[in-house]
Amino acid sequence: MGPSKLQIQLDSQALVLTLKNANPYVGEAVHSIARCKKILEETNWQFEVHHIYREANRAADLLANQGVSQNNNIEAIKEVVKGFPRPTLNLSSAQFSEVVNSAFEHPLFPPFDPYRNSINYLLASYLIPYVGLTGYVGTIPKLLSVESRKLVAGLLAVKSGQDAVIRSLLYQRRLQRVVPYKITVQEFTNRLSKLRNKLGSDLGSRDEGIFVDQKDGAEGKIKGNILVGDENSLGYPRSPIEVLNIVYGSGDPKKVGGFFPKGADGYIAQSYL
Repeated sequence: MGPSKLQIQLDSQALVLTLKNANPYVGEAVHSIARCKKILEETNWQFEVHHIYREANRAADLLANQGVSQNNNIEAIKEVVKGFPRPTLNLSSAQFSEVVNSAFEHPLFPPFDPYRNSINYLLASYLIPYVGLTGYVGTIPKLLSVESRKLVAGLLAVKSGQDAVIRSLLYQRRLQRVVPYKITVQEFTNRLSKLRNKLGSDLGSRDEGIFVDQKDGAEGKIKGNILVGDENSLGYPRSPIEVLNIVYGSGDPKKVGGFFPKGADGYIAQSYL
């Protein structure tokens, strides 16, 4: 089974018109564009070509760069931890929709689709990196090996940067409504953070959206909340159990599901199964 539907988003209006056969192109890339058109026309795919503004494309570019860095992270981990099988991941639209429904405590209609547009994709990306970040903060003090501490500290630095980029992009759009719902980006992040708090543990807040009450902001003075921290503006820690509770979506490290339908691998995760 291959792809059957394709949505192409480009920040060049001229190229969009060319691919739609509405505008002839005679520039230096004419042969490349002609080949792209030929490939599209020879497939059985249902495809659409849309123009988007460069701002939206920038968000996609940043997220793509983060995806590449994740591959490098895995290689670094394999050099220190001699490896265990990668767990099965469920990154389907249905899974993200289920999480969002849990966050709002009722089904959204139509179901939330993380791959529909850049805003939805950013919100979906908001879900996971921060959980890993807090997991690293909680893990480092418990590591005995200098080599392991060095590895996790390096991973934490990159994960923190990724989370800051995602939160910054969402903060810029905090009052924008998430199509087709009458719900702002700000409300989405608040709901998702509350869900992670609820699933994680009963030890108090470890999570905050991109906009908070002033009393909960840094030094009790600001409402904008791009960088999440405790009363001392230090990163929140989470234990391995808390991380599993969240990524399984069950609040129980013994009950697999969510993004890890067969459970996570590694000694700690497997010890609960």
